[in-house]
Amino acid sequence: MTSLRVLPAEWAPQSAIVLTWPHPGTDWAGSLDKVEPVFLEIARSVLRFEHLVVSCEHVARLQDLDRELNAWAMQQGLPGRVHAVPAPANDTWARDHGPITVITNQGPALLDFRFNAWGGKFPWEKDDALNRHLANFGVFGATPMQTVDFVLEGGSIESDGQGTLLTTSECLLTPSRNASMDRGAIEQRLSEVLGADRILWLNHGYLEGDDTDSHIDTLARFCAPDHICYVTCPDVADEHYSALAAMEEDLQEFRQRDGSPYKLTALPWPDPVFGDEGERLPATYANFLIINGAVLLPVYDVPQDEDAIRIISRIFSNREIIPINCRALVQQHGSLHCVTMQIPEGVVSS
Repeated sequence: MTSLRVLPAEWAPQSAIVLTWPHPGTDWAGSLDKVEPVFLEIARSVLRFEHLVVSCEHVARLQDLDRELNAWAMQQGLPGRVHAVPAPANDTWARDHGPITVITNQGPALLDFRFNAWGGKFPWEKDDALNRHLANFGVFGATPMQTVDFVLEGGSIESDGQGTLLTTSECLLTPSRNASMDRGAIEQRLSEVLGADRILWLNHGYLEGDDTDSHIDTLARFCAPDHICYVTCPDVADEHYSALAAMEEDLQEFRQRDGSPYKLTALPWPDPVFGDEGERLPATYANFLIINGAVLLPVYDVPQDEDAIRIISRIFSNREIIPINCRALVQQHGSLHCVTMQIPEGVVSS
């Protein structure tokens, strides 16, 4: 039998979404009243379509949350979909500290990569241990979890589900992650653990206020094996214009396996969103989440939201588009995709 190992595309059938809930010990302490409603809207939207695994360090809040979400799910006729786990966490970015799941000949396998808070920028020890807490709690059933001695964040890679990965050199080649490895060694490691036989590297593109060293999920996303949507900046006076124009050229040069170019769709450029101290925040429509039957789209209460909804609706015409106002979420320099991690079908069940 040929050995199989593939990282599913996000649009592949899912069993659950993982959320790491904000608590008073995180940077959200002063704004929980603003950000928790965003998490609740994400949670309820997910529960309409699949299971939800939610963890929180603050046990009393988790108990209240468990009751609240289960009561809501029961009202919708969707019992048994909430899996609440007490677990310590430094922050809420489940996309980057959550498990990455591959499909093998034996079924799904969870990979627990090392997490060091985007190259040691913030405390990370609790987040790095969180996947084991989830596994030990039993939410993943009998699905095996493998520890991988390699720093990798879920937001730094995009998969077409057919062996091609899309990523950025700015992130994966940053020495603060895997200092002893050059590009060739990193490609070999990604091939071994994720089954990737093609890696497309974006060498340009960034967003002001992004702490991740240009995660791909803020810049460009696979919408289908032959289709990529991406961020573009039409304003020549904007500091992002040159880098994103160069990124667009990178994307135009990429080829599919048969040598044909990818179908490319530009996403709107939102009006600038600023933090409390006047800093520009990385608001991006590329940070959407694909779930079973729907796409959760971050919006920011700016005029371009409607155009983003229209474009994403056209791209994912067979899915419900659910806009979620993430203006409070982006205050901590991340958005909707950043706080979620999908788990493929066959892993989480009632």
